[in-house]
Amino acid sequence: MSLNLPSSARVERFWFLLAIGILIFHITTAGNAAASDNVVVQWNVAALQGVRDSRIGPPMVARALAIVHTCMFDAWAAYDERAVGTQFGDELRRPKRERTLANKNEAISFAAYRALVDLFALDKASVFDPLMASLGYDPNNLTVNTDIPAGIGNVACAAVLAFRHGDGSNQLGDLHPGAYSDWTGYVSVNSASTVPVDPASVLDPNHWQRLSYDDGATAPTPRIVTQSFVGAQWYRVVPFAMTSADQFRPFLAQFGPALYGSETYLQQSKHLIIISANLTDEQKMIAEYWANGPRTELPPGHWDLFGEFVSRRDHHTVDDDAKMFFALTNAIFDAGIAAWDAKRAFDSVRPITSIPYLFHGQQIKAWRPFQGTQTFDGSLWIPFQLTTFPTPPFPEYISGHSTFSAAGAEILKLFTHSDKFGDSVTFSAGSSNTEPGFTPKQEVTLSWATFTDAANQAGISRRYGGIHFEVADIEGRATGRLVADQAWKKALSLIKGKSEDDVEESRPDED
Repeated sequence: MSLNLPSSARVERFWFLLAIGILIFHITTAGNAAASDNVVVQWNVAALQGVRDSRIGPPMVARALAIVHTCMFDAWAAYDERAVGTQFGDELRRPKRERTLANKNEAISFAAYRALVDLFALDKASVFDPLMASLGYDPNNLTVNTDIPAGIGNVACAAVLAFRHGDGSNQLGDLHPGAYSDWTGYVSVNSASTVPVDPASVLDPNHWQRLSYDDGATAPTPRIVTQSFVGAQWYRVVPFAMTSADQFRPFLAQFGPALYGSETYLQQSKHLIIISANLTDEQKMIAEYWANGPRTELPPGHWDLFGEFVSRRDHHTVDDDAKMFFALTNAIFDAGIAAWDAKRAFDSVRPITSIPYLFHGQQIKAWRPFQGTQTFDGSLWIPFQLTTFPTPPFPEYISGHSTFSAAGAEILKLFTHSDKFGDSVTFSAGSSNTEPGFTPKQEVTLSWATFTDAANQAGISRRYGGIHFEVADIEGRATGRLVADQAWKKALSLIKGKSEDDVEESRPDED
């Protein structure tokens, strides 16, 4: 399923420059392969390019990255003395004399390559084949001889792909026409509306509403796209470590979403209007940096960039990164399942619908593009977002950003035995995408002393952007941490070759 993005050359160029602009401002080397990168990071860089070129939705990105790193982990595990693969256990274990860096690199590379071609076939010739060639491997080597590294990589990844092709994601379009399309029959309660939302189109103010808007295409005529629920089937996807997709739904039901007619429902919208009316340049850039819209690596990939930063900062080996990225991506994958299960179960309304519905006919003070805070009819309220992508195409509760980010931060904390991060990003004056040339008035730097700081900022960014209510952010963070703790325990059990009950909450190399 695509996100209905424009295909015109002008808009393609816009999204390309947007992605490049974000990367240029990053003061670290995250996202750009360094000469000293080990093969795990090199393949992660390639995977993120596949993500940017694919246009798949956030939970699909999380799954894809988890598959790539699971294939790499399973291939690497054959050359470790204790680790066991997710599909074959210790059946592929090679003798001690073969556990060389060269063999690990080759097995990992063949596994990564097979996974990426399966997931992002369009980048085979432009990204994946050249990387294989630069590493000295023949991508046409299809051997299944598990006595040699190429065979280990091919066989390990084939088993992971065979399992994941039947996991309910509909990657192959065999459950319903179209890759990743919904096969579960979701139908939205409310009819679609243009932006700003027409209050008369809201049949039930408790539920999500599809949006119709100009996506920026100009040729041959302006194109209006209408959203569909991206990932509506994700509550049927098999998790990595969670007992079921709905494991945390009872927990989330205790807190939200708020229902129409309640004081909480009214207050949550008032809070967002107040935020909108008082947006600072720093808050605007926080909203934009974490937005991760089309043509970016999306929130799951964002935390893989942070994983690259940690790898370079701490001078990781192949062994370190095979383990770290395996735990990181699978925790984020499960975070997406938990979040999208809630989105499907609660089908909750977005601020872009509820605020115009509640405040039509009333004067409010809030942000207007290039005008700052203005007074206007509440029916005209819009979030601080690009008009060509006003709100993501799925329900509100819980926040995917918050869930993904809290899970990612928790894994990086657990792996490094520290919350210390130390990354930052700088935006020059006028570099805003929403208000180009106007915002920020002067250079803005965002920095994160800890992984927790980064995750919390990712969560609150969605409130600054008018995308989520507070409870969806806060409970998304809480869910992400719960998911990560469970994923970490399972990842450790595979890394250490022990049952989950016997694994202590320690770093993989500390026994």
